[in-house]
This record gives sequence, structure tokens and C-alpha cells, in this order.
Amino acid sequence: MFKEELSLVPEKPGSYQMYDKNNIIIYVGKAKNLKKRLSSYFRGKHSGKTQMMIDNISYFKYIVTNTELESFILEINLIKKYNPKYNILLKDDKSYPYIEYTRKPYPSLKVVRYLKVKNHKDKVLFGPYVNAYAARRIVSLINRLYPLKKCDGMPKEVCLYYHIHECLGYCVKSIPEDIIIKMEDEILSFLRGNEDIIKNKLKEKIDYYSENMNYEMALELKQELDYMTVVLEKQKVQLNPKENMDVIGYSFINGFIAIDILFIRNGKLIGNNTEINPVTDEYLPEIETYLALFYQKHEVPKNILIPDEIDEENLKNVIGTSFIKVSKGPKHKLLKMAHENAEINLQNNFKKIERNLERSRGANDELSNLLGINIKRIDIFDNAHLFGTFAVSGMVVFIDGVKDTNKYRKYKVHAEQNDDYHTMMEVIYRRYYHGLIDKDLPELILVDGGISQIHAAKEVLEELNLNIKVCGLVKNDKHRTNDLLDGDTLEIYNIDKTSNLFHYLTRMQDEVHRFTINYHRQIRSKGSIGSILDGIDGIGERRKKELIKRFGSVKKMSEAEVDELEEILPEKVAKELKEFLSEKMKNND
Repeated sequence: MFKEELSLVPEKPGSYQMYDKNNIIIYVGKAKNLKKRLSSYFRGKHSGKTQMMIDNISYFKYIVTNTELESFILEINLIKKYNPKYNILLKDDKSYPYIEYTRKPYPSLKVVRYLKVKNHKDKVLFGPYVNAYAARRIVSLINRLYPLKKCDGMPKEVCLYYHIHECLGYCVKSIPEDIIIKMEDEILSFLRGNEDIIKNKLKEKIDYYSENMNYEMALELKQELDYMTVVLEKQKVQLNPKENMDVIGYSFINGFIAIDILFIRNGKLIGNNTEINPVTDEYLPEIETYLALFYQKHEVPKNILIPDEIDEENLKNVIGTSFIKVSKGPKHKLLKMAHENAEINLQNNFKKIERNLERSRGANDELSNLLGINIKRIDIFDNAHLFGTFAVSGMVVFIDGVKDTNKYRKYKVHAEQNDDYHTMMEVIYRRYYHGLIDKDLPELILVDGGISQIHAAKEVLEELNLNIKVCGLVKNDKHRTNDLLDGDTLEIYNIDKTSNLFHYLTRMQDEVHRFTINYHRQIRSKGSIGSILDGIDGIGERRKKELIKRFGSVKKMSEAEVDELEEILPEKVAKELKEFLSEKMKNND
């Protein structure tokens, strides 16, 4: 296989790309010796994911580089660009909570999540915290002990926080700089590891409430003190209290690798991250690639502790931090801890992961046999709107029976008629017009709905001269997956409700519905008051301006009685607006 092509490959460093029959890159790798590495794929026997990848290779290409480092950088850039399905990829929707202290314009403390951490001169980040509950509880405690700014915006008068002495009234009062600096120094000192500051402050408060016979409040703060003591004790490791580092451990079993990263901040273990993936290449290069991608999205610590067998030179150049190797002492114990975490996670989940992959691929093969086509990729669509407004659509993708979140897409619908038929026509056209250009097409399209949505999809596909199978996932009166409707024959397939295939179809329909509804909620929550009113019949520019002037916010408008709205709107429009806003606020809760 590829004997002639392999004979022409040079024995030089570079990056190689494997393509399938649809000219899609399915794997990107790097090598010190391209000829040796590429040849290894096409001789001898392979197993698992490697064999699946090889079975799907139609041809390969490669790019020669001057050095191994250049090939590593090129590999990272190509993986980021193409998201090949057989590479270990990061979960793109995963982020960790951080505690963020903001200095200006007013001191505040909150829990935030960033997919990519950005430094700012007026903001200080602490984390990441894998335990989001612990992070929120620490922030809540500090906010109770210190009068930081807690409300959003700038009220025209002091709020409840000021009256209960948990805010200095920044909205209306001028606060001396020295008070803010003293408060800031104590908070930052605690978050950097000086736990005695908050402990002593808590003890003072407990004594105060006890002396004033407010035993309920004293007990509540005592519980907070006990919780904080336990959390901080669990985080302790025998390191310099100023030590900030990540510790890398891994475990490899039967074609699967678990990579565990321990987060050490200010000498404390604040959490870890473990991911398990099937491996196509040799696992050590896969670890290096994974780490390079991980630290492009997450905070890079001053030091990263790695096992001896991982090559640190390329990582050092790509990530731009110090990599440490040790053979004894407290840091070596951390390496063992990371390895044990990875090993335990992999052993506990290996059978489940392997079984799920086999079940999903088997169900995908069963669907291929049922429809008489060879299915690799499935695009699934769903629509969502509220009273004809905020119309959106979502597309999720399954490849070889496994969802590929990197290929998910969200669509804001612009069609004048926001019914399911015209929404489906618009979205199908937008998706597959670009799909024709990018040569990124599925073998099967599933629409969440019946004959109407199928006709809409097929009408557009015919205009684009595309021959892609379309089927509908039809729900019963309880809004659960019930039938598979063939888009060509309009035949309803009789599928055993206990079969893997039926569960596979249900999983796809549930996934696209979850994805679309979440996007719909985001759009609604981000919509301005003006854009919300734009979607209501009977409310033009003049009435919209009057409503904004009178109520100022969606929340206040939703709390208004119908007769208050009727002072600006006709009775019918006022009732419809009240119903619309009530539904919106209920869904946002």
C-alpha cells in the first residue's frame, strides 16, 4: 500500500497529513524522519483507532521542515486549523473557574470562567479552581467580610449591601484611597496563601456575634471557618508557599491515554484536570501535542513538572515556560500523584469508554445498513424560536458514531417568515453552500421534525445539485424520539425501541435539541430591550421609545401590570407583550 509514494518520501523532519476519500484531513502528525514514520503506518498489524484511521486513508501529504521544532509548531497550527478527527483534541467548550479581583473603577471580587486567560493591569486572577463550588464559597465569604462593590451598574442611591455594612456605598460616596488599599492588600494576601488573615477576621466576627448573643450568625460563621480550614488543609503540599506550577502525569492502556494535570498555586494543590482519549500515533508525541494545545487556551504557570520520558525542548520553545524533571523529594511525590490519578481514571473508565465506542460505531453501521448507504458523518439540525422571535438553528455532527463538537454550528435566522419550513431552508442553504466550497459534506442529514422540514431540506439540496440522504427524527406526543422517517420514500422505519440504533438516534436528537436551546437562551439573554421589542407585532419605533423611557429595562417591564402597559399600548398588544415577557423571564430563571 502506497509503496511508490513512500519510496519518494525524504528522510527529513516535517509534518504529515492523512486524507480520506473526501479530501478531508483526518490526521496530522510530526516526525524526525518522515520516511520512517509514514512507512510504519503501512506495514505490520495495528489495532484500535490506529487501524480505523489507516483504513480511511486515501492519500497522504507532507511538509518538510528544517528542524524538529519547526515540524512541531507546524503540526500544532495544522491541528488547530483542521481539527482532524483522529488527533487528540481539546474539548473546546471547557473552561475553569478563576477568582478575579478587580481594582478599578471599584474593588470587587467574583468567580469567572475564561476559555483563554487574559492578563489585565486592573485585574488579578487566582486559579484555576477545578472545584467551582469551593471557589464560589471563598468569594462569598470574602464578600461578607469585606465591603467590596457587589451590585451591577451604578445605582443612584445606596442599596441593601450598604445598610448591612457589606459595601462602602461606592455609587454615591467618595472612599479614601488608604481604606481601599488596606482592604485590597489583605484580600490579595489571603488569595496568595496567607490564610491566617481571613481566619483571624472570621474568629473576630464569631467572638463579636457571640458576645452580642447572636448565636445563629456566630454558628454560621463557625461553619464557614471549619469549611475553609478543611479546604485549605486538603490543598497543602510540601512546597514553597510561593510555588506556582502544573504537574503532568499520564497512563497508557490498550490504545487509550489518560493525561492528568495537577494545578499547584501558591504552594497549594487547588485541583486537577484529566482527559482520556484513544491514541493513533505513538503516545509520547501525542502528549507533547496535547500539552502545546492545552496551554494555548489556559494559564501558563512559571514551571511545569514533567516525567523524564517527555521531551521538554520543543515544549519549552512552543509554550514559553520552564519545564522541570526531578527524581526525588516532594516534587517527585507530586509526579507520582499525577500518574496515579491518570492511571486510576483510565482503569475506572477504560471498559466504559471502549464499550461506548463499540456501541456507537455498531449503531452507526446498523444505520448504514438500514438506509443502504455508507455513513461516516451525520449532520443533525434543530430550530428554536419564541413566539416567532429570536429564531435560531443549531447543527451537531456525529462522525463514526461519536459526536464531534468542533464541527457544531450555530445559526441566527434572518428569514422574514420564521416558521420551521423557511428556517430550515435558510439554514440548509447556508450550511451546504459553504460545504460545497469547503468540500465538507456528510453522507446523511437528520432534521428534527417531519415531512415539512424534510421537504425544505431536499428543496435546497436540489437547488445546490447535492445528492445527500435526508431523514427526519419524528417525536411522539411526549416530545421523545419515536420514529425515523425516510426522506425519499417517506417510509417510517420500524426500529426496536430497546436497540442500540434507537438509543443512538435518541442521543443525536437530544444533543441537537440541547445545543440549539442553549444557544437560543444565550441569544435571548444577550438581546437588548430594543431588539426584544423589535420582535413584537404592534410595537413600532415610537411605542418602543416610550416603553424604554418609561420602564428602562426588560425586568421592570416584565414586572409591570397589563394596565400600566396599556397606558402606552393597545389592550391586545399589551397583553401579548406581558405574556411574551413572562415566558422569557421564566425561561431565563
